Amino acid sequence: MKIRRVTPWNVAYPEPNDSGNTRCLTFCSIEAEDGTTGWGEAITQFPESSRATAHMVEAMGEAILGADPMENIALWRKLHQQSWWYGYEGGPANFAISAIDIALWDLKGKLLGQPVINLIGGAYRDRLPVIASTHAFDESIEEEAEKHGRYVREQKYRGVKVGMGKRGKARLGYDIERDIAFVRMLREAIGPEALLIMDRGQSLVWTRAEAIRRTNSFEEHGLYWIEEPMEPTDTEGFLSLRNHVKCMIGTGEREWTARGFARVIESGVVDVVGCDPGRAGGITGSLKVIELVEKADIWFNAHAWSSAVVTAASLALSASTPRCLLFEMKPIENPMQHELTAEPFGQQDGWVNVPRRPGLGVEVDEQVLQKYRLD
Repeated sequence: MKIRRVTPWNVAYPEPNDSGNTRCLTFCSIEAEDGTTGWGEAITQFPESSRATAHMVEAMGEAILGADPMENIALWRKLHQQSWWYGYEGGPANFAISAIDIALWDLKGKLLGQPVINLIGGAYRDRLPVIASTHAFDESIEEEAEKHGRYVREQKYRGVKVGMGKRGKARLGYDIERDIAFVRMLREAIGPEALLIMDRGQSLVWTRAEAIRRTNSFEEHGLYWIEEPMEPTDTEGFLSLRNHVKCMIGTGEREWTARGFARVIESGVVDVVGCDPGRAGGITGSLKVIELVEKADIWFNAHAWSSAVVTAASLALSASTPRCLLFEMKPIENPMQHELTAEPFGQQDGWVNVPRRPGLGVEVDEQVLQKYRLD
């Protein structure tokens, strides 16, 4: 069986979990000679990076036309070798490779009649504990705390992760005393046993003193880990924070390659490595990151905050390793999860099952891609 068509699809959609703001993704479909189609995705986020990635997918797709999709890892290496000049440490080239790689794994699984979890070595566990991962965007921190409390009390999520510095009116992450008050109310709302994670958000820059004070105060309310508390290049800042806090520290979201993740891990600043297969080289690239995580005896956390395609890939990756603590899911229904596929992923009593249908277990509705198509 040979590859006969590689097609990029750019979308722009409103994300209810991000105050209704527009977010962008680049999908990739890879069709075999018999019409079987695999789907991949890159979390491109913005129109300009999506358009650049789509051009990359088209060009790289030409390089794998006529190839055997069973040789997907060899094709991943081929594309990296081809893009060394313009994608050595990441960028749109890595977005394109990520989308193509995920699509190849999906296609391979469908052709073989096997789920991706089997293709990557099998499941360490059949289901994963789920937390609600969303942004705070309401002006009232009381209402935000209560909203997240309902995710735990009523929808049975096992905890929450709240993004600060996001779009909307919440303005979390800017005023220390207000942030501390919010976390206190949040703990009261979710109860004593629920997991609580706070994420600085990329639009904020805290001084080391601010990061330490916030984290120490959050710890008084049972903070599980603090995510991306410093800029990724501020190794000294991370080390300073580590010397002053007891909770775990998460980072890695902005890394592109196993080489970059290795540098972060070797620096000793991270306990929980955030990795998005829609950015970090697809499933193949993420498996290399998991190898590094397992060797270092730290934790792997999939950054799966986009569509059902990356959710499926991230579920398989997370289930494949004992070094995964939980899985994040967006609690508010959204187009790229609940419209994109007829059988969206969902948690039940705080757990989500690992996909067992062939490939990723996701059948993409192309009409939805057309509906949200980015011109």
